Amino acid sequence: MTLRFYDTASAEVRDFVPLVPGKVSLYYCGATVQGMPHVGHIRSAIAFDQLTRWLQYRGFRVTSVRNVTDIDDKILAKSADSFAPGFEDEPGSVREEEWWALAYRYEQEFLKAYDTLGVSRPTYEPRATGHIPEMHALIQQLIDRGHAYPALDASGDVYFDVRSWDKYGSLTRQKIDDMQGAPDADPRGKRDPRDFALWKGHKAGEPATAAWASPWGTGRPGWHLECSAMVTKYLGTEFDIHGGGLDLRFPHHENEMAQSQAAGHGFANFWMHNGMVTYAGEKMSKSIGNTISPAEMLELASARVVRYYLGQAHYRSVLDYQPTSLQEAAAAVERIDGFISRALRTLAGTDGGSPATVGFASHGIVPDAFAAAMDDDLNVPQALAALHDTVRAGNTALTAGELDGARAALASVTDMLRVLGLDDAAGPAVDQQSSDALGVLIEAQLAARAQARASKDWAASDAIRDTLAAAGVVVEDGPDGASWSLKRG
Repeated sequence: MTLRFYDTASAEVRDFVPLVPGKVSLYYCGATVQGMPHVGHIRSAIAFDQLTRWLQYRGFRVTSVRNVTDIDDKILAKSADSFAPGFEDEPGSVREEEWWALAYRYEQEFLKAYDTLGVSRPTYEPRATGHIPEMHALIQQLIDRGHAYPALDASGDVYFDVRSWDKYGSLTRQKIDDMQGAPDADPRGKRDPRDFALWKGHKAGEPATAAWASPWGTGRPGWHLECSAMVTKYLGTEFDIHGGGLDLRFPHHENEMAQSQAAGHGFANFWMHNGMVTYAGEKMSKSIGNTISPAEMLELASARVVRYYLGQAHYRSVLDYQPTSLQEAAAAVERIDGFISRALRTLAGTDGGSPATVGFASHGIVPDAFAAAMDDDLNVPQALAALHDTVRAGNTALTAGELDGARAALASVTDMLRVLGLDDAAGPAVDQQSSDALGVLIEAQLAARAQARASKDWAASDAIRDTLAAAGVVVEDGPDGASWSLKRG
């Protein structure tokens, strides 16, 4: 077994060897909780959930950290324009929602989306506002080492001196002189317009609650500093993998790496970035109306279908959404579920167990093709091909009455679904008594349909099939008669 991942910093696929044998430390950027989660947030979370699950399958103990940015300029601006819940419809109401209340409200929306789509909770999920002392300590380290300075205009800001660090730009392979300063950044008090804020002095008009005392004046942390301080607290000064969306490479991750390494930290051994989501080949934009949110996807399809769609592409590639994308994902999931339902019914009597339990223990027997794909830079498209090959082989075994082969296929499919997180995405829970009763009723309907077909009463046969379809039961006719499965996401 050789795990290989693409490292953004070296721009090559490298063998993955953890810093501590048997353990993996993973940090990936979570949400800035200024609004509802968008599809890019969720795609990133699913990609790193798949990574975590595969590392665990391979026997590693994974410590994962996903941060929450709960203080920044956008959160303050959004709260100033937002009414506190319950005050929206009051005539003449001007009560603004507190920034911390808005941040918490949207944080819960992210958690709900993650949970619905089967994204495992990380080991730690720290909030930026809970780590101010660690940020102060890091800033002081950088000042002491000559890589940071208080603003020249006594504003209370503290900046990282990019020219003091000769490796600045190495993550994205840029030269400092070719870079531009942030277009909305205030150049006053800086030695160089490209220097970035480690600490932002409190400004008139900002809430007093959004400021903390510091040796350089009252203020709040810069965005890049937050992640460096939190990852160091939970994973140490050197760790295995830092992840996030491709759009975070610059300036966020470039700045993170620079300030951490300038402080003397080894920081991340691997940088892994997931690709963006587009709409019909175009960048999603609210201004032109070509966006779709996770919530809108969940109105069109079940959680398992949405999870399948968002996790089906290679994590580094662009995932392009088309109006038919969820239908195609639903068809793929139905094929998997159809085999599982058929196998469980067939094998239940042979094992003396119930349809809900036969074959659903983890056996650690994913096919070699699946394992090879996941080991090779988390190649989920090839892994899914192995999954569907196993489904086809399992159906063939069932048709031929080869129960051992069907049982092995069912166990493999179950393990592959678990690795891909398709067993955890929210779906309807049905207790065993209800499941058994449903099976009896459906089998009775299929028996009546078979009788109608034998009598060439095609109208009655079609009516039964249509009734079952309307109830979410998929009927498939084969040489050995009709089989059925529930239409699940």
